[in-house]
Amino acid sequence: MGLIENRTFDEIKVGDSASLSRTLTREDLALFDAMWGSALIATLLGTTLPGPGTVHLRQTLNFKKAAVVGDTVTASVTAAALDPAQRRITFDCRCVNQSGEVVMDGTAEVQAPAEKAWRPPAALPAVHVHERGVRFRRVIEQARGLGPIRTAVVHPVDKNALLGAIDAARAGLIVPVLVGPETKIRAVAAAESVDLDPWALVATRHSHEAAERAVAMVRAGEVEALMKGSLHTDELMQEVVAKETGLRTARRISHVFVVDVPTYARLLFITDAAINIAPDLDAKRDIVQNAIDLARVLGVERPKVAILSAVETLSPEIRSTIDAAALCKMAERGQITGGVLDGPLAFDNAVSEEAARVKGIESPVAGRADILVVPPGSCSVRACRSC
Repeated sequence: MGLIENRTFDEIKVGDSASLSRTLTREDLALFDAMWGSALIATLLGTTLPGPGTVHLRQTLNFKKAAVVGDTVTASVTAAALDPAQRRITFDCRCVNQSGEVVMDGTAEVQAPAEKAWRPPAALPAVHVHERGVRFRRVIEQARGLGPIRTAVVHPVDKNALLGAIDAARAGLIVPVLVGPETKIRAVAAAESVDLDPWALVATRHSHEAAERAVAMVRAGEVEALMKGSLHTDELMQEVVAKETGLRTARRISHVFVVDVPTYARLLFITDAAINIAPDLDAKRDIVQNAIDLARVLGVERPKVAILSAVETLSPEIRSTIDAAALCKMAERGQITGGVLDGPLAFDNAVSEEAARVKGIESPVAGRADILVVPPGSCSVRACRSC
């Protein structure tokens, strides 16, 4: 395979140009206005003119005409001005279609390399198109095949709480049992033209009683799950973790956000973001194991777990780094199962392979994490009431 050779600042003259063509696919087109033209220009500057060693400083692009699937777009850059003192070059940039019509134009400013450099050629930048919410829809389809479960919906006295439960019922996911003040629940239903006749309603005086009654229903086997409605998380969790009447097990209860990020290639599980304030190592073990078990249930065969900290190296002064190392060793010894752990990792190199490469981190998890275990105290329902 040949090498890409750059052109140093001294080798470039005003008027020098380079071009690159690509035929647009449907996937390219979905992101063209947002990034493809910019990516083609950046590829030219980084691989051809000036080439390897180029530092991109700024880029201003103007979109002139819509591109369609099948168009062949040719990007070109032409040196327009040179600044020898700083080795800066301003390029005129253009993207035209197969008919010569301008799709996009603008300028880019770079700092050109001072010395010759070579590197292997790389492919054009990959484009990832993600339909918003598609991963959640896949999870819903998986759940439909399991049949609905009887679920206590705790204090559904606003629009989102009630309609969320009804939508889940209509999707075949749950059989809702509405637990809360009957007058308030029926008032919301009337305002939203929702017929409550198909669903059971357990009347309580207020949200505290709703939480207590719902937890008791789980203990009695009357329902199989709880769904939080219009009450604060700490109000519900106080009843869930009650020593004598709650739903405690041998494992620490923890919270997981499941996030579908359009620019990330997989579902992202973030834990613990709402329950445990300052967990010790045993509690962290449970937090990690809970997240792994959830991810596996949702179809991630062997989740990659990033134990986050402020830094990527062990520091006796930063407890989260020591705990991260301990958790990884626990996984090696079989005390945590079903996932691949690494840490400490900072957030950027946990989700970005490029950031991991820059830091020199070699890891099966870095840049490809399914689960992010956040440092203690990042969020707590006792510290705030946003939940």
